[in-house]
Amino acid sequence: MKYYILAGEASGDLHGSNLMKALLKKDAQANIRFWGGELMQAVGGTLVKHYKERAFMGFIEVIMNLSKIFKLIAFCKEDIKKFNPDVIIFIDNSGFNLRIAKWAKAQGFRTNYYISPQVWASRASRVASIKRDIDAMYVILPFVKPFYEKHDYKVHFVGHPLIDAIAQRKQTDITKFKKEYNLNNKPIIALLPGSRKQEIKKMLSVMLSLVDDFKEYQFVIGGAPSQEYSFYEQFIKTSNVKFITNKTYDLLSVSHAALVTSGTATLETALFKVPQVVCYKGSAISYHIAKRIITLKFISLVNLVMDKEVVTELIQHDFNKKRLKKELTNILNTENRKRIFEDYYELEKALGGKGASEKTAKLIYQYIKPK
Repeated sequence: MKYYILAGEASGDLHGSNLMKALLKKDAQANIRFWGGELMQAVGGTLVKHYKERAFMGFIEVIMNLSKIFKLIAFCKEDIKKFNPDVIIFIDNSGFNLRIAKWAKAQGFRTNYYISPQVWASRASRVASIKRDIDAMYVILPFVKPFYEKHDYKVHFVGHPLIDAIAQRKQTDITKFKKEYNLNNKPIIALLPGSRKQEIKKMLSVMLSLVDDFKEYQFVIGGAPSQEYSFYEQFIKTSNVKFITNKTYDLLSVSHAALVTSGTATLETALFKVPQVVCYKGSAISYHIAKRIITLKFISLVNLVMDKEVVTELIQHDFNKKRLKKELTNILNTENRKRIFEDYYELEKALGGKGASEKTAKLIYQYIKPK
């Protein structure tokens, strides 16, 4: 069978790579063509475009790059027509993928979606177009299935693929890891400022402003694979800060606490049982637009899944040195940490256990195989 997969960022690359491995177990002759990154490329198939080519964040950034986005959409449509896949698999990245899905469905292609667009967060009106354009939807968060059921759309809850991704990794040799990156024996506070330049610029300086107030700890920046060290270097002003790129899981496995930019990393941090403060700050215009269309009580996946405040969220004006220092101090407190750990274990249960990639691959293969 021929599979065309569209993933748009680092997390999509991770989940796409595991889905590809599972598809190849079900269909040894699978011919896979994809948009993704190095992880998907390592599995096999043909990489068409790297996700770095369309890493735009926020309303303003998207508007500024509309011409490039439209060219990528046109190219994608032509590439799909030439490949003529048995199924197109969309992974998250709704802004781009839903446009392709509308066209693809009209062209008669089978359309499957893995990791739902966040219509449960804003603009629920988009469910109508998803029902029209997507033949099968595989969701990874437990509250998303009942959301779609309210809109008379049957979807499959497959569990969260991060559980498998974390379980399958090799255990980090702490001594070797610290030696390799010249880390001392002080407890580590991980800084995860996001993966895009726009968000790193807004997040990292405030995170690093705490370094001199917590001298009994060492701060380590978890660099994104999409950015070079030279970009981060401009923010580092002290020797008590280390930089490690593309080793987020190793870093989290040895960390005592973390400051995390909202996104998938909040869930990863929780699954590694690391107390965290969730941070987010966007451009003023993007923030005010988002406030008007997003209907959720929380922004972090941890709190959304648990439907309560497990981790503190510092958003926009609340994300400042004074508040961040206070909240970091709180998660270093023994009693607070105990409560967070208990909630993290409940979170993992709620996420549905292991096997998300295998379940999804099985459903996709059953959907397209000849009767």
